[in-house]
Amino acid sequence: MSEPAKIGPNSIIQTVAALESKYGKAEAEAILTRAGHKHLIGNLPSEMTEESKFHALVQALDKELGEKVMTHILNDSGQRTAAYLLRVRIPGFFQKLLKPLPPGLAFRLLIFAISKNAWTFAGSGDFSYTTGKTPEITVKVTYPTIPVVGNFYLGTFTRLLRELVSPNTKIESSITGTSGAITCRYTCHI
Repeated sequence: MSEPAKIGPNSIIQTVAALESKYGKAEAEAILTRAGHKHLIGNLPSEMTEESKFHALVQALDKELGEKVMTHILNDSGQRTAAYLLRVRIPGFFQKLLKPLPPGLAFRLLIFAISKNAWTFAGSGDFSYTTGKTPEITVKVTYPTIPVVGNFYLGTFTRLLRELVSPNTKIESSITGTSGAITCRYTCHI
């Protein structure tokens, strides 16, 4: 039997932080408890975690709060994850290199670098991209999940591209699939 695919802990850490930001700590803890994830209170992961744990959290919170609220929570969670990456994971010299470049070139360099570590957020899924006038980022989530999870990636890519490629970046998302595998396509206007 193969090892379960793992993803970065920020998927869970920042989703809980976004929940706390929207509802306050006490209500967020009550929501986690009602959703069957009380074990996360004061016990967030600090290392790579099984992707199943993130998807289970998203599905439980979606049942508790609904898709509209979860769209906001997951977008916020993704933006918070991007802020962490900018602060801790993406070297400062690389950030300084990208910012003055023309947006198309900065996009190609950034997304190429992201592709080398895509397993940290795609888990057992797949990450791909196209370049050109209107580049596209695709994340295929093969672990059974629900479409609202695509908002996590949308928030992450939006923040990273606005910070490092062009502050005017706009992303159109298309999330297809039902419960189960989903394909998230992000058309980037940079």
